[in-house]
Amino acid sequence: MFWVSRARLLVFLALPSLAFLFLQQLSSPSHCPDVAEKSSPTHVLILSSWRSGSSFVGQLFSQHPDVFYLMEPAWHVWMTLSLGSAGQLQMAVRDLIRSVFLCDMTVFDAYMAQGPRKQSSFFMWETSRALCSPPACHLFNREAIIPSADCRILCGKQPFNMVEEACKSYSHVVLKEVRFFNLMTLQPLLTDPSLNLHIIHLVRDPRAMFCSRQNTELELMHDSHVVMGKQWNKMKSEDRPYHLMQAICQSQQEIYKAAQLLPDSLRERYLLIRYEDLVRDPLTQTSKLYEFAGLPFLPHLQVWVRNITQGKGLGGHPFDTNSRNAQSVSQAWRWALPHDKVVQLQKVCKDTMSLMGYLPVLSEKDQRNLSMNLLSPPEIP
Repeated sequence: MFWVSRARLLVFLALPSLAFLFLQQLSSPSHCPDVAEKSSPTHVLILSSWRSGSSFVGQLFSQHPDVFYLMEPAWHVWMTLSLGSAGQLQMAVRDLIRSVFLCDMTVFDAYMAQGPRKQSSFFMWETSRALCSPPACHLFNREAIIPSADCRILCGKQPFNMVEEACKSYSHVVLKEVRFFNLMTLQPLLTDPSLNLHIIHLVRDPRAMFCSRQNTELELMHDSHVVMGKQWNKMKSEDRPYHLMQAICQSQQEIYKAAQLLPDSLRERYLLIRYEDLVRDPLTQTSKLYEFAGLPFLPHLQVWVRNITQGKGLGGHPFDTNSRNAQSVSQAWRWALPHDKVVQLQKVCKDTMSLMGYLPVLSEKDQRNLSMNLLSPPEIP
């Protein structure tokens, strides 16, 4: 009788602990998939400039099945408020980026035509695998590698409200943006408790950027006007490309230096990557990017990255991301640019090149000698 009473007492005392463990298991992500999806999403901003390989890096994330990706949503701000300068538009761009990270697409009401809209209203929407697969579009598998050309044909008529629904279904929201010129503007987002922001700062050799910009001058004309503001009309046409590159180089330098001054807790959410390092060793560097963002490097993505970076030639249209010899693309400026232009560019971007580890060429012979390495480790201010 005493033994039975003692057993009952032990069971009674153990019940609260068992109940606690049971409730804890129920509330864990493995038992609440909906909660797991919606709690603590990761936000990644690919911060770069035009013609820096940012579309390629954007696709590395866009094709990941855990990522909702948009390419340059701030394009809508610059096109709508086209009379403003880059500096004047920084706050509007930042506010839009924050809303998109939180999957609030009503922010685009101020920058798009009124009335019914489709997801194809977004700038370069077809570069987002998330808008080409469920729940946004059910014609492709969510885990598939989806070419933008196929998506453009088949998924463009989906309703605009599906964009917000799709965004909320992913654990990672990644945005690629070229319209920030300092880190100070972004610091409120880094400290915003509603965001878990990570910044990938992609840079490229200014000489390669300059060369690529020459091939896309008309497409970039509007953006160039906004960057230079009222100074544009005061410059000689032949001087404008160098003034533009000087402004871009200065901004990339300032962003990098400002990142080194962040508190440790914020600095660990900033990652610098050079396009040249990425194309020299795409698998290792992509793995590094995914690890930084908290994403697995899935086997089918490893195959895709290898294939897309080891193609032949320099690729098709400059704004497309297709199979090409990425290493040759990164070196193309060395035989495409006249040496006198390289010398002038090295003068206007001297400090930035030194900081980022891009070595100058001192003669035309050195420029054409592709076996000569022009990379050194970036400096830490």
